[in-house]
Amino acid sequence: MKRPTMADIARRAGVTKGAVSFALNNRPGVSEPTRHRILAIAEELGWQPNSAARALSDGRAGAFGLVIDRPARTLGLEPFFMQLISGIQSELTRDATPLMLTMAEDQAAEVALYKSWWAQRRVDGVFLVDLQADDARVTVLEQLGMPAVVIGAPVGTGALPAVWSDDAAAVRAVVRHLADLGHRRLARVGGPARLRHTVIRATAFHACVRELGLTGVTVETDYSGEAGAAATRKLLSGRADAPTAIIYDNDVMAVSGLAAVQSMGLRVPADISLLAWDDSALCELVHPPLTALSRDIAGYGAHAARLLRAAAGGLPVADREDPAPRLTLRGSVAAPIK
Repeated sequence: MKRPTMADIARRAGVTKGAVSFALNNRPGVSEPTRHRILAIAEELGWQPNSAARALSDGRAGAFGLVIDRPARTLGLEPFFMQLISGIQSELTRDATPLMLTMAEDQAAEVALYKSWWAQRRVDGVFLVDLQADDARVTVLEQLGMPAVVIGAPVGTGALPAVWSDDAAAVRAVVRHLADLGHRRLARVGGPARLRHTVIRATAFHACVRELGLTGVTVETDYSGEAGAAATRKLLSGRADAPTAIIYDNDVMAVSGLAAVQSMGLRVPADISLLAWDDSALCELVHPPLTALSRDIAGYGAHAARLLRAAAGGLPVADREDPAPRLTLRGSVAAPIK
């Protein structure tokens, strides 16, 4: 079916294309009855503005972008990003703003994509995820003048606004809960050490462990289930100082860790307690169900979308702090057997 044009609307309404343009762009030059008739015909025909033409006329693309620099095999399995994207999309659909989602091989490719998008007026702004300890993207986006919102802690974000929650506070709450139950040897199976939120969590974990007189170790992984299972087996295989509780940086690794523990003939939580970051349906479907840190990830994405819409519209924006993840207790955590 041929896409309706302004010429089609003009023919149906018996007016010039100029009159249609005035009416559709809410400009003076046509009477109110004519404007209403033109708008009604446009809606009936299903007319939509041409995004390329709009970008040429007012500089706006009418779209936002999200680039994710993670292996496809881990991204496709991790519920966090699916929930985050659903929250972003739910907010953007309020004004029919499309989200351009793609993946990049590395940060250099991601930066090149931002430059291309901005030069070609493909997007009005971007969501910046997985901020790194030494992140070149922030400086590039600031130099481009490209509106952007960081999804993560406002550390090393320059002038870019951030939507974040207090990961350090969540880590401290978990460690103290485990200490109150009597755990003295803890382990943390974390994500890549280059990611800023990994550094924040690891720093808070080891500081709290020292403060409470516990012992703690962190194992770096790539967030995959395979890496989570391998780290679990390494931590528990024939060691006199094996941890009595393990905290995983995502739900996928926690579920795989549970399977690894059970394959070793160990019981959860009698022999080892397990806890997951970012609660999801996965945590409730296994046996025993996994204790987890829960937060409204979809709401997190929606807040980021509102902030980016405001920034792209030239409005002043500031960092927004969401509630810290809360501990949801289930059957995978208990006091250690003396």
